[in-house]
Amino acid sequence: MKSTFAALAAVFGLATAHAADAPDPARFAPCVAGLKADAAARGIAGPSYDRLTANLAPDLKVLDFLDYQPEFRTPIWDYLSGLVDDERVADGRAMQKQWAEVLANVSARYKVDPATVVAVWGVESNFGRNFGARPLLTSLSTLSCYGRRQAYFRGEFFDALKIVDSGDVKAEQLVGSWAGAFGHTQFMPSTFLRLAVDYDGDGRRDLVGSIPDALASTANFLRKAGWREGEPWGYEVRLPAGFDTSGAGRKNKQALSSWAARGITRIDGSPLSGPDSAGLLLPAGPKGPAFIVFRNFDVIFGYNAAESYALAIAHLADRLKGGGAFATPWPTDDPGLSRAERRELQTLLIAKGYAIGTVDGMLGDASRAAIRSEQQRLGHTVDGRAGQKLLAALRKP
Repeated sequence: MKSTFAALAAVFGLATAHAADAPDPARFAPCVAGLKADAAARGIAGPSYDRLTANLAPDLKVLDFLDYQPEFRTPIWDYLSGLVDDERVADGRAMQKQWAEVLANVSARYKVDPATVVAVWGVESNFGRNFGARPLLTSLSTLSCYGRRQAYFRGEFFDALKIVDSGDVKAEQLVGSWAGAFGHTQFMPSTFLRLAVDYDGDGRRDLVGSIPDALASTANFLRKAGWREGEPWGYEVRLPAGFDTSGAGRKNKQALSSWAARGITRIDGSPLSGPDSAGLLLPAGPKGPAFIVFRNFDVIFGYNAAESYALAIAHLADRLKGGGAFATPWPTDDPGLSRAERRELQTLLIAKGYAIGTVDGMLGDASRAAIRSEQQRLGHTVDGRAGQKLLAALRKP
């Protein structure tokens, strides 16, 4: 969930805004001490609070991420190119095979198809390879004392303390995103307390060390959010020439017959079908891919409230079921790069003498600086963005 913000901040290397006035670290200890009474009111005993907060120190870097949301700032063709690529599809199919028995049982119990559960897992943590590395108690206590939304983060901080105090997850294992999401499918602490399940029967709800617990908890989240078994999330459609986009939007549900009367068909030209209440999603406007979306798309949206995120989950699930890429190209002459292509780009930059660190497909500050330098040399727009045009230019001898 929230972890996607931090993970993609690293992938795309976009700058975050810094607070105009630097926060005072000396305020931290008195603030944490002052939260003890509120924690007690939330059921955290004083000795537990003292023990779990005794060695906390602020991590003021997390404040840089408060206003950063790549789902809303990154062109969708860049956003999806790194989240739904051939590499992730292959990995997802391998995970479906490896955990087939668990996924079958989870699907039978919670009525959510395995591909959708695995798609959440893949997007949220790359199948457990990227949990995030920030200690949750540190991040959440910092966000409880500085910056915007302190009341919200205090609630998450208290819930994280409950998770550790209950023995579900040890404090040293409770690491994740800057905002507090953790585990294989990146639950926030409050979501964990409401919806995590002990699938493997060891007496603990463990989204960090137990893949079965994580898969079952994710399915439980989707079920409780209103997932409808056997119904599609939606599908790509074809718009007629000159289509009037008024009335488009995920929330503006209309009868399928209304959309059909306006000339919309499935992408292969066949008639619309499915639940008789659907929205029309145009993530890049009428010239890009268009989608009829149903209730299950809204359920995915509830996992992390961004339409681009929900589309990534939905599209990856379709790919895991054997579907292909979108038929309609994105309205750009410079599409985004897959993770393999980003690694190739980094390798080419290193060959040109740039010190960008590890070749990992995560385009951080050093990679972006090198990209800007090459864009200037090549006469491209200097924006630090990695696209197909730059990669093609660097491939030339």
